[in-house]
Amino acid sequence: MKNNPIYVEIPIHTNMDALWEASQDPVLHAQWDLRFSSITYVPKKESEPQLFSYKTKMGFTAVEGWGKSAGRFHAEDGSRTSSLHFGTGQPISPIREGKGYWKYQPKHDDTITFLTQYDYTPGFGRIGDWIDHFIFRPLMGWGTALSFDVLKKWLEQGETPASQYVRFFSHWILSFFFFFIWLYHGLIPKLIYRHPDEMEMVQASLPLANTQSLWAVLIIGMGEVVFGLIWLFYRKKRHLFFLQMILLPLLTLSAVLADPRSLVDPFNPFTFNLALFVLSMIGYVISAAELPTAANCKRKK
Repeated sequence: MKNNPIYVEIPIHTNMDALWEASQDPVLHAQWDLRFSSITYVPKKESEPQLFSYKTKMGFTAVEGWGKSAGRFHAEDGSRTSSLHFGTGQPISPIREGKGYWKYQPKHDDTITFLTQYDYTPGFGRIGDWIDHFIFRPLMGWGTALSFDVLKKWLEQGETPASQYVRFFSHWILSFFFFFIWLYHGLIPKLIYRHPDEMEMVQASLPLANTQSLWAVLIIGMGEVVFGLIWLFYRKKRHLFFLQMILLPLLTLSAVLADPRSLVDPFNPFTFNLALFVLSMIGYVISAAELPTAANCKRKK
């Protein structure tokens, strides 16, 4: 199965020395590059190519590999190129061996176009080819692009890669959490099982007959399902966090007024919605600054 090389490009408003150091120094490189947990240079003689070892954590295990700087070139126009050869002998690695390069192309507006292209031979034979084509290679491209944007924000805005990754993954964990919460509460107790407690809450709040209450529960359930799906597809999640900070106190108040006895129940609406409110506040705060995203990179030549 033929695969295209991975290509990622991004403009960075910085100077060449800062970008070169951040990408060539192994300690700094490992901080922003999501693909590596650590990079260690091997001591060498001046005439020898630079060798290094790398480690990448994969769940409860880690893949260790080798790398070699195949060459560096500084052109007369100020651009620079760094070529790499890498691989691993570990059987659990989805990558066997590969080659690639980084290029640093200065522009006239104090911006440097930082780009990479690399390709590799996947492991696990024919099955590995399919896994690589449909799963691993797209993830590698996404991880490279996300890492490049983290590097860009580090050099341009000063926010450390560790802080960016904490905000990024916290943001998406909360987003998927709220997607699940709204989808579950709309789908299971309201649309599928039509729990009698849902009917009682609606009838306690609104003067509706049984049939009308049932339709009200179904409409509310569909609304919650739609709101859950919005958490997946709406890009400006901070708006959703803020909306929940308004809705959750109102929903809590209406539930308590409908049945004040619920306040003494375990996992009652007050404590449950309070937890969701606090998580919404956290999401609102961590998304105040722009989050890194792979979408800021060019992915094709």
